[in-house]
Amino acid sequence: MINKVYNWLSFNQFNRCLLCLGSATGIPECLCHGCLGDLPWLGPACRQCALPMPSPDQLCGQCQHNQPAFVQVVTPFRYSFPLDSLIPSFKYHQQLTYGRLLARLLHQAVAQHYQERQQALPDLLIPMPLHRVRQAQRGYNQALELARPIARLLKLPVDRHSLVRQRPTAPQQGLDAQARRRNLQNAFVCRHPERIAGKHIAMIDDVVTTGTTVNEASRILLDAGAASVSIWCVARTP
Repeated sequence: MINKVYNWLSFNQFNRCLLCLGSATGIPECLCHGCLGDLPWLGPACRQCALPMPSPDQLCGQCQHNQPAFVQVVTPFRYSFPLDSLIPSFKYHQQLTYGRLLARLLHQAVAQHYQERQQALPDLLIPMPLHRVRQAQRGYNQALELARPIARLLKLPVDRHSLVRQRPTAPQQGLDAQARRRNLQNAFVCRHPERIAGKHIAMIDDVVTTGTTVNEASRILLDAGAASVSIWCVARTP
């Protein structure tokens, strides 16, 4: 009887699309073909910061005038429906099932990106750190939850101790560019520069909005001796 119940739960729960609850049998992303196709795929974007643009493989005006510290942003999606519901549910409401789905989708995008461009994978993955108070309140770091399965699939090490958010910062939403930069002053520190010296690093986060946060964290890593920093994120805000 127990085996029958388990088999029923396994089929009816784990073979259902997470978005429409239709059949997702055989699809590892746990989405049906329709919902997978309807996701807000990024399309043409700035080749450095991934800002959506009319034409691919160009630099946006911001990257032309203020060269970012990171070399590229790799992301599959624009931050719009249903990502604007899935990511907050994963990030703030402990819906870790959504996190596993997002990690699988990000892994596929990363693997395709590096294969198509014949780029070597980085040496090390670093999740965007949370301040210890915020992580204690939330219970986990969503960037680390994304990084772990991706690191396992790509056979790459994860370093979650070298880059530290040493002081709490206000949410970046609603701040102008100058206020965002001021909010992040002295927010990050590299505690173990010997671990990242000469390494090509991919920093993992859930969403890149203006790029101010990932740019500041990248700058700290480069100043500490990293060879380069790429950003891997689930979605990019238009």
